[in-house]
Amino acid sequence: MKKLILLPLLFCFGIISAQELDGAWKLIQKNGETVSDREVIKIVQDGYFALGSKDLSNNEFLGAAGGELSLEDETLTEIRDFDTYDSENIGTEQEYNISWEGENRMEISDGMTTKIWERVSDESDALTGNWVITGRKRNGEINTMTPGDRRTVKILSGGRFQWIAFNSATKEFNGSGGGTYTAENGKYIENIEFFSRDASRVGASLDFEYEVKDGKWHHKGKSSKGEPIYEIWSPYNEAYQK
Repeated sequence: MKKLILLPLLFCFGIISAQELDGAWKLIQKNGETVSDREVIKIVQDGYFALGSKDLSNNEFLGAAGGELSLEDETLTEIRDFDTYDSENIGTEQEYNISWEGENRMEISDGMTTKIWERVSDESDALTGNWVITGRKRNGEINTMTPGDRRTVKILSGGRFQWIAFNSATKEFNGSGGGTYTAENGKYIENIEFFSRDASRVGASLDFEYEVKDGKWHHKGKSSKGEPIYEIWSPYNEAYQK
């Protein structure tokens, strides 16, 4: 009987530990030095993370990284799917020691570099999740796709979003962008804070219509280039085929 009670408790603890990371985080300190020349935002949701960085002086894109992660006790494990800082990290398992300063500040160290992250927000809405594109309308017809090595991911949590296009097998990075967003009453608004392809787009806002049907996010509006788009995004853990 004791074992039957213990197992559910351990399972619940694992869920709680994972949920502690969900939300948006900002890098505030690296190796004891305050980070003030750049902005680095890390979004965590559903066992996945993405981070994007820009130069605060000119909004130039500095880099992006992300992939699967898990938390067990004081060990954070990451397996990166993309990494513009060091492509050799892609596909490798990396472990970090994590410690908490309250619920909204965490210290992560690999033994050489220590970073302190502060939670921006853990708010959620109908679109909070990790998504992968599985459909796009062209010439009036929906073309479906099965995400594999080459895929486009969009992660939303804590009022922040980031999309990333990459190929985890070839380690090719095709682009990324992100910022803040709102999703209310069928209207989705993105406020661009960094864009790897064109820094001049920073500060722009894009309005879309959205609807979640059968668990899929239907996304309609105009792209940053003013072109009409209709996209279908599916939950990453369901649609991505390894």
